[in-house]
Amino acid sequence: MNGNGAPPRVGDVTTVSTASARTKLERGRGALGPALELVHTGRAPTRAVLTAELGVTRATAGAVAAELEALGLIRVDSRPGGAGGGTQGRPSHRLSVDENGPVALAAQVHSDGFRAALVGLGGRIVATAPGKVTVSADPAQVLGAVVEAGAALLEQTGRRCVGAGLAVPSAVAEPDGTALNPLHLAWPAGSPVRAIFAECVKAAGIDGPALTGNDVNLAALAEHRHGAGRSAQHLLCVATGHRGVGGALVLDGRLHSGSSGLALEVGHLTVNPEGRACHCGSRGCLDVEADPLAFLTAAGRTPGPEVSLLQQARDLLREEYAQPAVRAAAEELIDRLGLGLAGLVNILNPDRIILGGLHRELLHADPERLRAVVADRSLWGRSGGVPILPCTLDHNSLVGAAELAWQPVLDDPLGTLGAPA
Repeated sequence: MNGNGAPPRVGDVTTVSTASARTKLERGRGALGPALELVHTGRAPTRAVLTAELGVTRATAGAVAAELEALGLIRVDSRPGGAGGGTQGRPSHRLSVDENGPVALAAQVHSDGFRAALVGLGGRIVATAPGKVTVSADPAQVLGAVVEAGAALLEQTGRRCVGAGLAVPSAVAEPDGTALNPLHLAWPAGSPVRAIFAECVKAAGIDGPALTGNDVNLAALAEHRHGAGRSAQHLLCVATGHRGVGGALVLDGRLHSGSSGLALEVGHLTVNPEGRACHCGSRGCLDVEADPLAFLTAAGRTPGPEVSLLQQARDLLREEYAQPAVRAAAEELIDRLGLGLAGLVNILNPDRIILGGLHRELLHADPERLRAVVADRSLWGRSGGVPILPCTLDHNSLVGAAELAWQPVLDDPLGTLGAPA
């Protein structure tokens, strides 16, 4: 029908064709974000897979891939060989992220220092600044220093930056972005870290959003997209970094952060009622019963100032595990960790558990002991078992911080980056 309600005349064919082409173009551009996420997470290595995943025609998938390539985000390789997924014996075009494309500035602060990095699509770390080992009691000073290091990396590499993300060892309350309980930093409770970080990013002349999240939440997000958590629908991540224990839950690809960003504070599960005093005011929390300091103390070692607590604990576990005191300390931590995981399994019923930091090393040291404790102490563990795997990404909190900055691009590549030149 034409605009007057009558059937289209011969002279209306051009109008109909133009409208059809415009509809196809709009449909294709609406698929840019989903297509980019598929390539970003490694789920569409070829154009044939992209076509199937998007549920579009080959022509539309080809146009989408071409536009993402024009934006400098992905590469399309039409050379034969290597990739599968073609039809009738023809190899499909291979898709990958553009290694020379834009980056996100990622920053992480923890009790033993802070670090900045540039992270491209695919979770690939492009460059890192040397880690700093002093964290002052002034959040603005620390965040200013880490952003300064990131800005220097951007200047050195000449990369376009899509935004910045920050990982902190604290629950980050929403919607204000305040560090509610930076227990292992000297920062005041309720420090407005997101606002401070955004101000530092803006002052450094860096474009794009500046976002902040809890370090273990961001580690879980990174592992779900690029590491040991891929394909899990209900992913539980528990990790101990430099101090304390954190947890995160990814449900159907999205972080479960609760009503105000404070969900999964697993560090304050009681696993030893008569145990060590915790910073939260309770006793025997996972936070103080299963972190690097707890391991060093249980092994009878006095921590030194030369390297981080995490590195000292790792070195002791790797190099002196045969020593009876070290083995006994490891078994004590494994049992405490297993109790905490069993309780979480009963409550959350995850389909996969991944462990990071020192917990990953404990799993490597005695995988059967940990799995046995979880199975013995949890109903769902006894009925079928939950896979418990080590995290696979180095610097996963940094990669997760970058994911925060990449998300607007994944949602709307064209609207965020503008039309291709």
